[in-house]
Amino acid sequence: MCLAIPAQITKIDGAKAVADIEGIARDISIELTPEAKVGDYVLLHTGYAISVIDAAEAEETLKLLHEMAESG
Repeated sequence: MCLAIPAQITKIDGAKAVADIEGIARDISIELTPEAKVGDYVLLHTGYAISVIDAAEAEETLKLLHEMAESG
């Protein structure tokens, strides 16, 4: 099983980008999602944006991840 987490793109430079993950900035690759633009949410797996998602899906996923962390 793999886990992808939502992140919001804050800066793009070619196929590299900076994404905000709950207040932490990380360098990521958008090579697999060239359609991504600043402000978009992406699903991030091992440093690669693997798909662009809407804000509602990102928020719901983050909410579920927080609930799982609190219950475990």
